[in-house]
Amino acid sequence: MKQLQTAVIIPVYNEEASIGYVIDDIPKELVAEIIVVDNRSTDQSAIVARRKGARVVYQPQRGYGSACLTGIANLSEKIEVVIFMDGDYSDDPHQLSDLLNALQRDKADLVIGSRVRGFHEKGSLTPQQKLGNWLSTKIIQMIYKYHYTDLGPFRAIRREGLARINMQDRNYGWTVEMQVKALQHDLKVVEIPVSYRRRIGKSKISGTISGTVRAGFKILWTIGKLSVQHWLG
Repeated sequence: MKQLQTAVIIPVYNEEASIGYVIDDIPKELVAEIIVVDNRSTDQSAIVARRKGARVVYQPQRGYGSACLTGIANLSEKIEVVIFMDGDYSDDPHQLSDLLNALQRDKADLVIGSRVRGFHEKGSLTPQQKLGNWLSTKIIQMIYKYHYTDLGPFRAIRREGLARINMQDRNYGWTVEMQVKALQHDLKVVEIPVSYRRRIGKSKISGTISGTVRAGFKILWTIGKLSVQHWLG
């Protein structure tokens, strides 16, 4: 199989303790560029990432989606596939090859790494994350007749598919926006099991009650908003 020109985008906010491990474990022979988006960190995340060989760009507006959009805007023209992953070392960067293999083998446009279908270390997924995943994916299944099992951040998407879905969300709704729009635009979607471990450091979202509530509300609101917009044409 032809090796696709691949970029990895990693949003970071105060991940200096973990980002070096993430970059070290990315199979360099499979990627053309690694873009770390520093989302206004107050620690040495950017310095560590640059020292490890990543290209660091800055997005001062806080938000996961904001950081991802900034990464997309800084892709080289040659890039054909974009992989998104977190900088907290909870995803296993070695499984990047599994995502790419599925993308080519199944002629997919989007491959989601499912933590639910794979092995997840005890304590890596909080009860509220499990409940939120279950509820969100069930609602998507009812509306679109497609059964996702997870809204996990570790994913690969062809660049032309990414352009078609025209991502907009700037915070908690990013992952579900991509998955809903992929179905609305008839992209071929595949899920594969991936491993998931306890993150290094404390989660900025699921680690707090307020963050969990805000994220859960935004995810459900995003599903509803996108569905209504789609029906109205």
